[in-house]
Amino acid sequence: MTEPGRFAREVASGLPSRNPRPMSDTRPANLPSRGPSLTRGLAAAGAPGSGMEMLQGALLVMAVLYFGQELLVPLVLAVLLSFVLAPLVRILRRIAIPRPVAVIVTVLLACTLFLGIGGLVGRQASLLAENLPTYQATIGHKLSGLQSAGGLLDRVSGAVQAMGRGINTEPEATAKPAGPATRTEAQAPIPVEVRTPDPTAMEMLRRVAEPLLGPLATAGIVIILVIFILLYREDLRDRLIRLAGARDLHRTMAAMDDAAYRLSRFFLAQTGMNTAFGLFIAGALWLIGVPNPLLWGFVAALMRFVPFIGVFVTVTGPILMALAVDPGWSMLVWVLVLFGLSEMLMGQVFEPLVFGHSTGLSPIAVIAAATFWTWLWGPIGLLLAVPLTVCLVVLGRHVERLEFLEVMLGDRPPLDPEETFYQRALAGDANALAEQAERCLKEKPLADYLDAVALPALRLAQADAVHGALQPERREALQ
Repeated sequence: MTEPGRFAREVASGLPSRNPRPMSDTRPANLPSRGPSLTRGLAAAGAPGSGMEMLQGALLVMAVLYFGQELLVPLVLAVLLSFVLAPLVRILRRIAIPRPVAVIVTVLLACTLFLGIGGLVGRQASLLAENLPTYQATIGHKLSGLQSAGGLLDRVSGAVQAMGRGINTEPEATAKPAGPATRTEAQAPIPVEVRTPDPTAMEMLRRVAEPLLGPLATAGIVIILVIFILLYREDLRDRLIRLAGARDLHRTMAAMDDAAYRLSRFFLAQTGMNTAFGLFIAGALWLIGVPNPLLWGFVAALMRFVPFIGVFVTVTGPILMALAVDPGWSMLVWVLVLFGLSEMLMGQVFEPLVFGHSTGLSPIAVIAAATFWTWLWGPIGLLLAVPLTVCLVVLGRHVERLEFLEVMLGDRPPLDPEETFYQRALAGDANALAEQAERCLKEKPLADYLDAVALPALRLAQADAVHGALQPERREALQ
């Protein structure tokens, strides 16, 4: 078994060792450590069978998430909504309102808001469905105009197709006299008309209510869970503290409170920002003249929960409406300019002011999470992908056993600066070393950079060289 610190550095550099040495021969005495949790994790990673156990555990978790989605989706929605509504409950509690009353008032306000938004969006969707044939005809006419202006290639293609149709129909015309000379009236098809009885009132009620039973049941379960989570919030927190570790009660409680506060603040700010963005998009589309602006504003606010991907889903509807309504192309240009400017302002100005420079997730983690949760739970998984991933990163930041979640999904550097310097030097990547130095020199002077980064990296190299862990070609690259 190879030495854990050396194994980690070789994996990071991408250059596996050709002559692995026993641990007792290669362990540097003064090798800096990132902490006991990482050391234990590397030791566990080298244990036989641990990789297979992790794979089996991951497959088991995915199976539970997939087959239990009817139970887990309402539970996840309730937990996320409780994070959003918890600040309002705290505000009502500060003015001496009892907790049950504060919870009921908060949930009623949220339900009223959701019902109002749902009514407006439903009305807009029905208007869109009524005018859809007209929009379809307009879009078809515009696309046919583009096709007719295609030039010589389209005319040649049409002529070839016409010639093909003429060749196919000529044998049929000449083959007709060879058939039977006469047709009797008895051989003509007899039209058949099937009449169904008019549906009764109960059947009509069943047809209307049946598609709504599933969503209404899910909404009812979510509301009940939200009420109980808000009512017994402290009790649930104490139970989680007990599970996480009651030996160090102060640190565990501080970590749980910090995680809950950060998540609650993030989700509340995200909801407020998305609502403001949706209202702005709806107002701008109304000024441009795009039909059903409230519907597209609601879609824009909803899809802001999905970074990178949501903007493409959001802009599709307004683009189609601009093509359907405007006989020219000016409305389409205005829609594209609107979404381009709004996304740039939200991503570069407003969100950094509210959230800081990042949500704590790496871009690759966002794309991977959106793909995974969409595959697992469908469209609702796409909307919940980023909130769930944020919860996992916060959990990995405060629970030692789940630290790998923050390393995999978070945006923090996985290696310390001196370890990054050493890894780049081992790989012989001078450009990466120069980029790292430029970034560090923007924040600190050269002397501090040498003391904090370069010298510790050289100590790592010296320790490996003393214990024979460096191969000759790598030693030459470092020199």
